[in-house]
Amino acid sequence: MPEYLAPGVYVEETSFRSKSIEGVSTTTTGLIGPTRYGPVDLEPEIITSVGEFELTYGDRQQLRFKDQDPMHNWMWHAVRAFFEEGGRRLYVARVYRPDPDDPSQGFARSVLPPTLTLPATLPPDQTFEDVLPQALHFRARFQGLPGNARVRLTLSLGQNVLSGVRVVPEAPLTPIVRSLQPSDIVWVSDVTSPISSPPGSGDFYIADRITDATTKEVTWRFRRPVSGPDIVIPLSALSPAPDSRSPGDIVKVVTLTVTVEPSDDSGFTRVWENLPLDPGHKLGSMPDSVFDKFTPHPANLNQARTLPIVITPGVSIGNGLDVLEVLLNSRAELLRNLITDDATAVERSVDLELSGQTNDGLRPESLEYAGTDDPRATFKTGLKTFEDLEDISIVAAPGATFGFENGFHSEASTINNLLISHCTRMRYRIAVLDSGDGQSISQVRSMRAKVDSSYAALYYPWIRVLDPVTRQEIHVPPCGHVAGIYARNDINRAVYKAPANEVVNLAIGFEVLLNRAQQEVLNPEGINCFRFFEGRGFRLWGARTISSDPEWKYVNLRRYFAYLERSIDRGTQWAVFEPNGEQLWANVRQTISEFLFNEWFNGALLGEKADKAFFVKCDRSTMTQNDLDNGRLICLIGVAPLRPAEFVIFRIGQWTADRKV
Repeated sequence: MPEYLAPGVYVEETSFRSKSIEGVSTTTTGLIGPTRYGPVDLEPEIITSVGEFELTYGDRQQLRFKDQDPMHNWMWHAVRAFFEEGGRRLYVARVYRPDPDDPSQGFARSVLPPTLTLPATLPPDQTFEDVLPQALHFRARFQGLPGNARVRLTLSLGQNVLSGVRVVPEAPLTPIVRSLQPSDIVWVSDVTSPISSPPGSGDFYIADRITDATTKEVTWRFRRPVSGPDIVIPLSALSPAPDSRSPGDIVKVVTLTVTVEPSDDSGFTRVWENLPLDPGHKLGSMPDSVFDKFTPHPANLNQARTLPIVITPGVSIGNGLDVLEVLLNSRAELLRNLITDDATAVERSVDLELSGQTNDGLRPESLEYAGTDDPRATFKTGLKTFEDLEDISIVAAPGATFGFENGFHSEASTINNLLISHCTRMRYRIAVLDSGDGQSISQVRSMRAKVDSSYAALYYPWIRVLDPVTRQEIHVPPCGHVAGIYARNDINRAVYKAPANEVVNLAIGFEVLLNRAQQEVLNPEGINCFRFFEGRGFRLWGARTISSDPEWKYVNLRRYFAYLERSIDRGTQWAVFEPNGEQLWANVRQTISEFLFNEWFNGALLGEKADKAFFVKCDRSTMTQNDLDNGRLICLIGVAPLRPAEFVIFRIGQWTADRKV
């Protein structure tokens, strides 16, 4: 209660409305599986297009697991299908299984100078940077074949930052510098003063900003560490040109441009320009050198997901001049091109290729899909990464059932069970399960008979599409299409409408063309089928869960209740720790009743009147004194949901004109 202690007028804000509940999104999907590239142990970022997916997780090329034939990139096909079918938002969790016999553990590497070679193994407690201390080390940030990338390092000299001001008329110019930062590596060239020998030449220095302890005046000096005392040029020793047509000393900042492109010419070429060389370089208080940009542990999570390589200096690399020396590495022509104004970028570049990765590891199995959340680590992997993402409503594992009837049966079944367990535990999600490739009707029935859950739906058969990689027709798992159809159905209609009788946009056929008699065998068992109808195209023709409980027979029923429960959960958080009495109960009843009335008004609930469509009870009849003493508020909610018209029956008989109904 506010306190009124002094006479006066008090104006207060109050609310005369009940709290409102906003319906949550039901279309956000989480896909888990192997990809060509990308992070394994980072929190997934929302993806809204195939291009965004490729930027982080690699392109559409096939996966090459060790000792296996090339496998289609099921994840890419699922992502493509999801967006083509109408999906909007997507999370991806990459799984990777390293080859234990690969000393690089899947990371492509390289080193400068190129005369050095990386050791096959490392001594205990040592790194490559320790073993090769005077080198620059490059490695792919993530595991996989796309890590075998080409890297181009292009040195550049900026504009002359040395200029002058005339403090006293007719006096020499006082030298000043603009756009210079401490630890910048600069090229100081003497045109009129003997900075180096012979006159007209120059050298590289480290820029230091000096503040006079007495006068607090700030000036610059240019330092070059050598054996013995450093070579130091104070700013006052330089002679700036009085105008652009006159000779004078020049100071130009040296920067590095890093270009990364895939070695197989697929994917994106990416460029980062004007990076400082010195490992200790800062912009203000923020480190910004090339090593901070490509650090193994970026502070920015987005950069940690998308930067393709890691660059680290050897332990003997102390400053930017050491870095420059490694890049030049006695390359007289490169040095000449660097200080020549008309040299091209290629002539000022050092090229290297990351190598050593020969495959995409081993095919991931159930252990990788399950993931880890070791409390001693700062990351999660596999399905564990989805547990912290509250907005996911649909989960699938594209390609996990590939080879189900050819030796991958146990692992595929375990992965499906992991998806079901995950959705059951998270409550507001549904798992979209794929049948195996090449399965017959009896085989898919056998697969279905081993699972039972209202939090999952099984789809059969695989879908035939045109593969843009091989330019051949291939069969892809249906989960990406189904998740996209779920999203399209929710956006165009509503979550309470069954996601069936929907066109499959990318389909040019199915692995098996089913007829009505065959579906009459599969549908009662909860196996959702894809069918072809003459004149109506390729359609999804089923909307059942794999539950044996008839109360949760339909997919739309499970998803609609997840929508209701999660919306009420999020929309009533304000009630926690409120005084547990009649006023709170009335507010809760009104809040939920208004939300459900809106659902009934929009056609989501069955009943010609609102009081027949739902009820909300929250009073003494739903709570005992023991509940109140233990801080529990119990609200009983009943709704009459709509079920799909799965069987539309028209009864027709003969009629005579004079007969009454």
